[in-house]
Amino acid sequence: MAIVISLEGKIALVTGASSGIGLGVAKVLSRAGAKVIIVARSPARLKEASEEIKEYSGREPHIIPADLTKREDLERISEKLGSLGMPDVFFYSIGGPKPGRFMDFDMNDWEEAFRLLIYPAIYLTRIVLPYMISKRWGRIIFLTSLAIKEPIPNLALSNVIRISFAGLVRTLAREVGANGITVNGIMPGVIKTRRVEEIARVTSEKERISFEEALSRLTSDIPAGRLGTPEEIGYLAAFLASDYASYINGAMIPVDGGKQVSVF
Repeated sequence: MAIVISLEGKIALVTGASSGIGLGVAKVLSRAGAKVIIVARSPARLKEASEEIKEYSGREPHIIPADLTKREDLERISEKLGSLGMPDVFFYSIGGPKPGRFMDFDMNDWEEAFRLLIYPAIYLTRIVLPYMISKRWGRIIFLTSLAIKEPIPNLALSNVIRISFAGLVRTLAREVGANGITVNGIMPGVIKTRRVEEIARVTSEKERISFEEALSRLTSDIPAGRLGTPEEIGYLAAFLASDYASYINGAMIPVDGGKQVSVF
């Protein structure tokens, strides 16, 4: 009998889902049968994402426009989930803080980075966990970064703050694993998103090289020889969200085409 990943009957909450990896994950979870709720700041981009998800999966997601850096918007998400249904699967994704070196930033920058990356993750996890514990089943997946393993030059804020996700994943895995809940992190490599393509465009203009050459530079140290796709992150997320992954808990999993060079 063929092994099929089915999330029928499950509700999945996906943040940062109007584009990039969040959108790719929402598309795959929806195709796997989950009722998907997508969250992002822009109502217009959420509408576009909703149409793309429906075209990909045949299912129309529910949308919640919200800025995760605002407490009132986080509270509104909690209220909306009361009517839409509490999620069985929570996939947390959010954009990164601004680039720069350690001494480029003042304390306001560090506080803003925390408010952007970690605070919403903790707030929303505290909302979904009681339901998962009562049901004795749940899947929490945090999108993190390879910076957890290997600091990325000129991304001091991200390097320092994102490593907190490793502690969050391991702590929650120990605390709620006995309730049938798994908590894992995904560390993406260079994924073909609008942001990555914009970086390539800026590089091509600045260095007067072709867009294709700028893109090829991004893949030069990737053994797979190409960029990943948002949907490829989604395939792993769908597996982690399924019953097949019930013994994978507290893991930080790279999806990078072999780019990571550290042993541990």
